[in-house]
This record gives sequence, structure tokens and C-alpha cells, in this order.
Amino acid sequence: MIPARIGVFLRDDRATVVAVTGRGRLEYFVVDTPEDPAQALAAELQSRGFAGGRVRVGLDRRLAVVKAIELPRAAGGDVARMIGFDLDRHVPFPPETTRFDWVELPSAAEDLRRVLVVAAEGRTVERPLALLAGARRRAGSVTVACHGLPALLSRALPSRHVIWAHRHDGVADLLLLDGRTLLTSRQVAAADPADLAREIRRSFPIVRWSGADEVWVSGDGAAAWREAVGASLDAPVAGPPLAAAALPFVAALPADDRGAGLLALALAAAPQSPALNLLPESARAWTPSRAQLVTASMVLITALLGLSLALARVIETERYLGRVSAEIRRLEPDAKAVDGLAAELARKRRVLAALMGAEAARVQALPMLHELTDTLPAGAWLQALTMDRQGIELTGQADGASALIPLLEASPRLERVELTAPVTKTQSKEQFRLRAAWESRP
Repeated sequence: MIPARIGVFLRDDRATVVAVTGRGRLEYFVVDTPEDPAQALAAELQSRGFAGGRVRVGLDRRLAVVKAIELPRAAGGDVARMIGFDLDRHVPFPPETTRFDWVELPSAAEDLRRVLVVAAEGRTVERPLALLAGARRRAGSVTVACHGLPALLSRALPSRHVIWAHRHDGVADLLLLDGRTLLTSRQVAAADPADLAREIRRSFPIVRWSGADEVWVSGDGAAAWREAVGASLDAPVAGPPLAAAALPFVAALPADDRGAGLLALALAAAPQSPALNLLPESARAWTPSRAQLVTASMVLITALLGLSLALARVIETERYLGRVSAEIRRLEPDAKAVDGLAAELARKRRVLAALMGAEAARVQALPMLHELTDTLPAGAWLQALTMDRQGIELTGQADGASALIPLLEASPRLERVELTAPVTKTQSKEQFRLRAAWESRP
């Protein structure tokens, strides 16, 4: 049995299958047995000796809703939940039976968050899963087939506006790309090149383009269509710049089914965890994230370096660490003393700055502080104290906030004492905010 990357493009009762092995071998076949497609698929894979790995499934573009939507940039917000609440405005089927996934699109920090959402009806996703279960296989991913096409492109692509028109089964899938980044997609029925050119021009407003830098045409009859479509468009029309590693596999596909075969090949070449995956989380294979891989690599490298150093110079390292530890212990009291002095100096500077500011504003802060200390009861304490030319504002907690008003009214320095905010209960205390004016003297 040979391990292989298997991509299956499903449309109606027909499945186009491409399997790529690690030895550079490509197998292509079509399953169009309506009576028992699961058994037919299992028999084909078994006869070719492919091991029972996960299969990447691609749906026809017409079975899914693909739309870029805008969301507010809420700090720490759950984007998936926000999309779920807003989904009923964008899909023609009940949201509770909808399977969807999303990926964030590039946008400026001051703009709304833009996300590309792919949604499909639940039974649309369950149908290929049942097919694979009958063939005794498990799904690695369920995506829209044409969204896997960028996996065949060269990685060194500049950022430019491109429309990729891929023809298969009498229709054309339009991918709107910024470099290798998918912005959105459409499926159009193009009977002739003029229709396809018209649909390409109609796609520009969807992504707010005035035009495209380039148009790529691939799939069934691509060579003849490129010339005809190029005559109707201002942008240059060419074939997609496929990666060098993908060219031998593309050449091995049959010419009479190049469109569907290229979609199945793209599914096989896609990453193990593709974006916009409609497969339920519970059915997905566990794959470590990039952060987990980096952490594991760093741990492994650190362990190897530590082992090498330990084997080479363990005695010298221990002696050196002993001297360093002794020096740290010797300097630790001095360091703590310096930190304490710095903190005390910073605190005194803040107090001095506050007093100097109050003095500059001709507010006698110290006498007022002394009087408040004598006036306020023992059960009251302040959280904030503000003095200015108009009066004083106190914020804090007390056993009885209303009892503070007559105490402050009795002060020879204050008048018109009032609560500026409702009193709230905090545990056993009352939270208050008081404002008083300076008492005017003749």
C-alpha cells in the first residue's frame, strides 16, 4: 500500500479523483456509478494500492455561498459567533443547518474588519462524508474545489489584482486574487468568450476594483478561450503561473477533462489544514499550529544544545554557574535597596509635584488635608481627592455616605456640599462621590 495525497472533486453523481504519491506518480480516474459510488470509489483506490489516508473533498462552487462581509473591530470579540449571528442575512438556507468557515482579509487598522465567509447547507457537507464513509475512508477537509487552485501557483508572486477564470463542465469559476490571497469567487455560465469577458467585468465592483492587472484562463479549452477573451478585455490574458513542481502533474491530466482534473489536483496539493474548511471540528485531524511547531522546535533545539554543553564542559559550567550565583546573592540586597530607594523617590516626587501644583493654584492643600483627617470618621476612607480653584471633590467609601455631608458643611472652609453621583453599596461600605465649594468670605 502506497501513501498518497488524494483529492476528490464532486459534482452531481460524478467524482473526479487525483492521487499524488511521494514518488511523483499521479493517478487520475472518474467514478460515475450512480448505483453505488462509495463501493466504486473504494474499489478504485484499493486496486491502485493507495493506503487508507484522509481524502480532501472539493465541492462545486454553486453549492456554497462565498461572500466578503464587514464586521466591527471589537477587541477580543468572537468573530465566529459574530458571523453566526449575521449569517441569516447572507445565506438562502436556515442558519441552524449551515456549515461555515471564514478567513480574515487584509484591511487597514482604521477600517472595518473584512472577512471572507464560505457557507453551505448541512446536508451538502454530509453527502460527501457519507460517500467516504461507505468507501471506508475519512475526510481530511471539505472545501470549495476552486478555492484550492492557488495551491498550484508559484510562491513568488507579486501583489496584483488578478482574476482567474477556470472552465469545467460548461461553467467557469472566477477567483478574484490579490497575489495568492483569495478575495472572493463566483461561478458563471459562460456560453462563449464574450459572455466570460462580460462576467469578468461584472466582477470588478464586488472587490471594489476598477480593473484587473491580469486575467488567467485555465481548464477546458483554455488555449482557444484565452485569445478570444483577451480580445474583449483591456487586461492581458494568459495562463496561470503554475509552480514548476506542479507542471508535470498538470501535463499528466487527460486533455478531455482538464478542468475537473485540475480542480482535483489542486485539492490533492492543498495544505493539510486548508483555509475555509467546511469539515466539522470534531471530524478534523489534529494538526499542530505554527506556534506549537515553533515552540516544539525551540524546545528540541534547546534540549540538544543543553545536552551537548553538558557532555562537553559540565564541570566548568557548574563552577562558573556557582560563581555567578554567589555574585548574584552578594549583590541581591544592594539591588533590592536601590529598587526600594527608587520607588520611594518616585513616590515622593509625585507627592511633591501634586503639592507644588496645588500651591501654584493657590489652594491651601496641607491645611485642608489636615482638616479632612480630623473631620472624617474612622470608618470612612478616600480613594481620590481633587482640589481646584472652585472647590474640592472626594471619592471613597464610608459606613454612611450621607452622614459625611453635615460633617463637611460644618467646616469653615467648605460650603454647598452635595453628592455628585448615586451612592452604591460595595460589600459593607457605601461608595460615594462628594463635591464642595470653597466657602466665600467677606
